Amino acid sequence: MSEEDKAMRIVKSMNFDAAHFLDHDPEARPYARLHGHSFTMEVVIEGEPDPEAGWVVDFGDVGEALQELHEALDHRLLNEVEGLERPTLENICRWAAEKLKTRFPGLAEVRVSRPSIGESCVFTV
Repeated sequence: MSEEDKAMRIVKSMNFDAAHFLDHDPEARPYARLHGHSFTMEVVIEGEPDPEAGWVVDFGDVGEALQELHEALDHRLLNEVEGLERPTLENICRWAAEKLKTRFPGLAEVRVSRPSIGESCVFTV
């Protein structure tokens, strides 16, 4: 998509709760132990609105795709989700982008945050 075509950005978000552990530095960090977070995931899709429909992408379609991700992530041990064996914010963003980019060619960003501790990651597609 050229710069001229990037007229609009839509954003849809979802929340999920999940557990994980990051054992790559077990002696120095408490997050090597099993623990959980409430996460927020936002997807940003950009493009020119369709002249007839009036939207970049139907929010219903985005919601369906996020529901599929929600089912895969919510109340799970993320380390057991295929492709998320090391579930850092960065890897969760990349995993979600891989799942969404073929369905939404205008996918521009995936953001994953842990609002309660003020941490987030933005993956630019």
